[in-house]
Amino acid sequence: MTTTVIRNIGSLVTNDPALGQGPLGLVESAAVVLDGEEVAWVGPSAQAPAADEAYDAGGRAALPGFVDSHSHLLFAGDRTQEFNARMEGRPYEAGGIRTTVAATRAAPDEALEANLARYLAEALRQGTTTFETKSGYGLTTEDEARALRIARRHTDEVTFLGAHIVSPDFAADPAAYVALVTGEMLDACAPHARWIDVFCEKGAFDGDQARAILTAGKAKGLHPRVHANQLGHGPGVQLAVELDAASADHCTHLTDADVDALAHSDTVATLLPGAEFSTRAQWPDARRLLDAGATVALSTDCNPGSSFTSSVPFCVALAVRDMGMTPDEAVWAATAGGAAALRRTDVGRLSPGARADLALLDAPSHVHLAYRPGVPLVSEVWRRGARVA
Repeated sequence: MTTTVIRNIGSLVTNDPALGQGPLGLVESAAVVLDGEEVAWVGPSAQAPAADEAYDAGGRAALPGFVDSHSHLLFAGDRTQEFNARMEGRPYEAGGIRTTVAATRAAPDEALEANLARYLAEALRQGTTTFETKSGYGLTTEDEARALRIARRHTDEVTFLGAHIVSPDFAADPAAYVALVTGEMLDACAPHARWIDVFCEKGAFDGDQARAILTAGKAKGLHPRVHANQLGHGPGVQLAVELDAASADHCTHLTDADVDALAHSDTVATLLPGAEFSTRAQWPDARRLLDAGATVALSTDCNPGSSFTSSVPFCVALAVRDMGMTPDEAVWAATAGGAAALRRTDVGRLSPGARADLALLDAPSHVHLAYRPGVPLVSEVWRRGARVA
């Protein structure tokens, strides 16, 4: 394999405290050696070993590629009118998903895949090198399975979300829809997914329904994730911890018991500030979670209804400005935190043995991601050891 040394990195985030300063393992005037698709060496630029190829970072900061552990990119249609109405004062409710369901069902496979590829390329340009995405806008066995098949061609982190809302076709009989999701639909979808998710919320699925769906998914080899406590207090977080879900996502409305449960579990609290920004909702209290000892991730929740952004840097800036996080904490949450939410150890860090995914910033420090919100600071992206953007 070809080795490449990237020298003259102004400030390098490794997320390995053994390699540098603080929890981010910061190394100043750094270099990284890539061996094929993996990181082989990290340290001061002056001590970097020789490699087949050399690249000068020009003093720019570098950090692991962002790990976006929550997105909804298999969709068609547009919900501009809904967003506009919210900005005029209408509250956000779960039922708006039905608009996207109708458009997605009507779209051919080619249109869904082209849309997915478009947003993945957009995210990549902004430094995202690992992403999760979900079904959930088909809500029929055929449409959910085809969404997962398309997604699987682009990522290993695929989530079955047949339990996004009760299908409009079963509005009069939610129990029958739960039976479909846990039966025929799950059978068709499980071979194409790694995860199973449920929107445990008023207007979607209650705690008993969510437990049945997630338990059925576990029996098929899928690991749980939960949309939890976004719109109000509910059973989602406690259910996520009970079932050892990899993540409880949103976590906007938490009791002390919820915070304590997350802090004493392996379930990551994935915060999605793009949703609060787009819906003018209460911000999640990241400071409360961090001070309690919970593991926190940041992700985009990119979807056409409640968080139509693919920009992790934007979410980092929101988390620092409005959720009580420091820049260091937000960057860790968007990289190593996202990896923890996917139960991955090969991404979200830049240390020997990790996948060679990194972003170079047109800035001297990762702090500029929050310091200069809205500025396209990601100047180059490397994924699996190759420069891709």
